[in-house]
Amino acid sequence: MKKAKPGLHKPRALAELVGIGDANLHLLETALTHPSFFYENPSAPQEHNQRLEFLGDAVLGLIVGEQLYQRYSTWPEGELSRRRAAIVCEANLAAGARRLNLGVWLRLGRGEESSGGRDKPSILADALEAVIGAIYLASGLDAARKFVLGLFGTNIENVQSVFTGDNKTAFQEWVQRKGPVDIRYRILEESGPDHDKRFIAAVYVNGAQISSGQGRTKKEAEQQAAGRALRLLTEEKGMTP
Repeated sequence: MKKAKPGLHKPRALAELVGIGDANLHLLETALTHPSFFYENPSAPQEHNQRLEFLGDAVLGLIVGEQLYQRYSTWPEGELSRRRAAIVCEANLAAGARRLNLGVWLRLGRGEESSGGRDKPSILADALEAVIGAIYLASGLDAARKFVLGLFGTNIENVQSVFTGDNKTAFQEWVQRKGPVDIRYRILEESGPDHDKRFIAAVYVNGAQISSGQGRTKKEAEQQAAGRALRLLTEEKGMTP
């Protein structure tokens, strides 16, 4: 895809890449419109992308859940739910958005633009879910499935090797395997309105920060920080959790 200038519209090159025709281009434009842009431009013809994000999240969960159900017939409900959550986590969604170069197409408000919003994991993840919602409305479930599997098929195939349990418990067990250490979690940042909060948490071992994570709740941010810390420490030592 030809490289676009940030915020360039209409996004026909992206529409062609994701399989949305001109008749439904407005859906893609909505998917790329962050609430910060909408509130600064109330006369904009499109709404912001949160409703499409809601729909895309449901479609994504259905497709990934369907694939796991079909591939792993012996897994119980709880295991399927944990594996699905690991695949559709914010980090994977943001990585998928970056592969599509989605950030350059976003419509952002001035504050988000100046603070690096085009590469924020939470904004990219939300936009990708909204794009999935747009594809579903424009072309149906089969088209959405093809798109999702194109982005996340490898994650689904490799999900058996992904640790998806309680990250905080696993991290504690791993770092304390030779004796007690002091593990603490701290919320470094809280942002967003009450209905759409974002938290950044960090995990510390004996006073040293090991990693950080983001989430829509404090618990989710702490879990992500623990998961990243676990991967970081085990990869450094050439071990697996």
